[in-house]
Amino acid sequence: MAYDALFDTVFARMDPERIHERAFAAIRAGRPVTERLFRVEPSPVTVMGVEFPHRFGLAAGFDKNARGVLGLLALGFGHVEIGTVTARPQPGNDRPRLFRLVDDHAIVNRMGFNNDGAAAVASRLHRLRATDAGRRAVIGVNIGKTKVVPVEHAAQDYVESARLLAPFADYLVVNVSSPNTPGLRDLQAVDSLEPILSAVKRVADDNHGRRVPLVVKIAPDLADEDVDAVTDLALSLGLDGISATNTTIARPEVLRTDRATIEAAGAGGLSGPVLAGRALEVLRRIRARAGGGLALVGVGGVTTEADVRERIAAGADLVQAYTGFIYGGPAWPSRLARVAR
Repeated sequence: MAYDALFDTVFARMDPERIHERAFAAIRAGRPVTERLFRVEPSPVTVMGVEFPHRFGLAAGFDKNARGVLGLLALGFGHVEIGTVTARPQPGNDRPRLFRLVDDHAIVNRMGFNNDGAAAVASRLHRLRATDAGRRAVIGVNIGKTKVVPVEHAAQDYVESARLLAPFADYLVVNVSSPNTPGLRDLQAVDSLEPILSAVKRVADDNHGRRVPLVVKIAPDLADEDVDAVTDLALSLGLDGISATNTTIARPEVLRTDRATIEAAGAGGLSGPVLAGRALEVLRRIRARAGGGLALVGVGGVTTEADVRERIAAGADLVQAYTGFIYGGPAWPSRLARVAR
């Protein structure tokens, strides 16, 4: 309740991106305290050949540049997925680009893959992995297409990121589902997706003698038949998993926020509880089609302990969240982690 009051009286009145930066700095600085306050008893689970302390982790988007992995793990997350990282550094879209729909505990973002680039992030991960705590950390690396790279050269662009980052990743995620890079979602069509995944898989399979599991992250806005097609492609290529789902471009009528506020936020990916229904549908559909042939990451609209249990019951091997963290505060990750068994 204390965090709710702080959010309503202070954070909700501040620029969302600025408060994110300040909160992130506090998370990094507060690690000696938070790892004692929010410790979660491990309940190890092996997924894709990787041992995770438990099933609940932080989705990509919060720590784009691998600057706060240990601080985030200290809050109770079992793993952190960094990124999205692109082969070249890029500033992202113009500000403002992050908006709250407070009445729905939702966020609209059009960040545009702002990040330091694969070389800089790889260097940071190299230093982190040289420490005892860094070697123990379970880190996923989410990679996307550089905005200025033409779609026809997307495979090479993803390969460059994979080549630099795979040595430090416990698993890699190919992100073709953000709505904030022009043309990116078109790459989810299997004819476009197959060469990208095949090329990245070759890098992940031949990573200096250590194979890195490979996952593809898809949008909730795909039609059911396209979800099936991507699932079949992942199985045929021997991918390790699918992450379902990213943010949505839809603005459902069930949103409680007034339409003027929604329209003022403009284009971008919508996240939060409103996404839960479709994300769960996609997860169940993939599990029914793939059987045990793929590991599934359930993400999108995860807010409560009940959401975590529901995703696991629906077939998720791992569960991730991000927006719920923004509204839930520092005690939220450990609370959800304790039911991720």
